[in-house]
Amino acid sequence: MTLTDEEIRNQPTLRQTNGAVLPKRPLIGVPTGRERSQRFFGLPMYIMNQTYVRELEKRGALPVLIPLNMSEATLDGILAGLDGLFLPGGEDMDPATYNEERHPQLGPVDKERDRTELHLVRHAIAAGMPVFGVCRGVQVINVACGGALYQDLHSQRPDLDKHDFYPPKFERFQITHDINIELDSRLAQALGHTHPINSMHHQGIKRLGECLRVVAKAPDGLPEAVECPALPYVVGVQWHPEELAKTDQHSADLFSQFVQTSAGPWREEVPKGWSERFWDKLEQTQTAKVHPSEPDSSYSMSTDKATVAQL
Repeated sequence: MTLTDEEIRNQPTLRQTNGAVLPKRPLIGVPTGRERSQRFFGLPMYIMNQTYVRELEKRGALPVLIPLNMSEATLDGILAGLDGLFLPGGEDMDPATYNEERHPQLGPVDKERDRTELHLVRHAIAAGMPVFGVCRGVQVINVACGGALYQDLHSQRPDLDKHDFYPPKFERFQITHDINIELDSRLAQALGHTHPINSMHHQGIKRLGECLRVVAKAPDGLPEAVECPALPYVVGVQWHPEELAKTDQHSADLFSQFVQTSAGPWREEVPKGWSERFWDKLEQTQTAKVHPSEPDSSYSMSTDKATVAQL
């Protein structure tokens, strides 16, 4: 039996696509952003695009907004009560988070949001918690795992195609290009081998983070999605599937996949000793000095999945 969105939102339990009923709907944390205009007379305000939150709820999640300016102890306490973590789009990341100087074409940044999201993501991945990131979200996942970003694709990679199809000139749901997806990936389970997407970014993955694997690319070769094969569910996508989910069942399935994994027994599926290995590898990455002349590490989609999973 297929339930409507309204029926799903009002169910106390979560029905999976195979018909099985999970005992609870998962609690999904969504970090907020900040209102920077003066339309509230300078009052400090937390904000979030409602489309993300509504899409999560429609797929059966219990969304919880996570404020900024919280202590690490508070963030750890919040995370301990969650079943999954969702990372929305937003500002550019501060290049200091991946040990680079600011590029002239870098856009607005929010250091507090960087601090909050990087802390949450690192601790969530260390715990094996399901994580799903959209646009900025995939970049946060990559940096959290020791990777780096192109701060401005147009100036740093002029050989690439256009990716910054921003409103108001372009609609948020406008399809801009297809992506090629690795068939053995979690992403392919929802989207198939190829899928059309909407592109709204001027930054991109430059150096891939530890434990991650590129599972989708744009026609010009730019990474469009990453996963952590060793864990039950860590997926980051460079586009905005929440804007496509209303009319594209595959994009909706991507949210359902994340929500259902978060509601399932993922804690039992985390590899033994994973947390220690993750923190050790991350520490090695952060203390290593990467020479500027070194070639960018690799996005090869032919990377052996088992090798990546070893961390």
